[in-house]
Amino acid sequence: MAWIPAGTFTMGSDRFYPEEAPARSVAVAGFWIDVAPVTNARFAAFVEETGYVTIAERSLDEGRFAHLDAAQRAPGSLVFRAPPGPVPLDDPARWWSFVPGACWRCPEGPGSDLDGRQDHPVVHVAFADACAYAAWAGRDLPTEMEWERAGRGGEDDALYPWGNDLAPDGSVPANVWVGEFPWLHRGMGARAATTPVHTYPPNAYGLFDAVGNVWEWTSGAYHDAQRRVPAPLLRRRESVG
Repeated sequence: MAWIPAGTFTMGSDRFYPEEAPARSVAVAGFWIDVAPVTNARFAAFVEETGYVTIAERSLDEGRFAHLDAAQRAPGSLVFRAPPGPVPLDDPARWWSFVPGACWRCPEGPGSDLDGRQDHPVVHVAFADACAYAAWAGRDLPTEMEWERAGRGGEDDALYPWGNDLAPDGSVPANVWVGEFPWLHRGMGARAATTPVHTYPPNAYGLFDAVGNVWEWTSGAYHDAQRRVPAPLLRRRESVG
């Protein structure tokens, strides 16, 4: 784990997505955090010990979801599938598809597995799954404020954890989309995929995948006095402040 010192930093941004605004100065107490996302190997140990079944592996309750047919209530999850060419970006359904049987064990659906991906971050994990894992591990999910403090790596108000240049020395030091989203990805060959959690350099606080690879959960929502919106990140850590 890495210790994130107490301090004040600029949270949010006025330069990109509306839900990230307004940028403001906030103070955070010091806390401990895992240095990398939870891997498939670690999540498998949790499941083996507890018998936990993730949300994606459960059928939807027929009583609560009577408007859906049996196929739509079947266990499964959303899988990214790149379209064959450019598409409007107003509907994520153009690149995310519900796949019956997709779950953390079968990331792309039936026929896929974790062979060679034990050190990749676990995927298809719902908020309830993340909380269950954290309780088993004796940890807490971070707040959105703690996550942003840790993820920035001390680079206050910079665009990326490594500074303002996306590709210093000509390459991007994170597993992010490079190309024309969502159909052409030049960063990792023919298709987008996860990478082992220690593939890229850590940020200044020693955290790997502070940007890219997977979305990560936090314990609460990003919010200001005017609104609350869901936070899109997941990482397990232990807060001591």
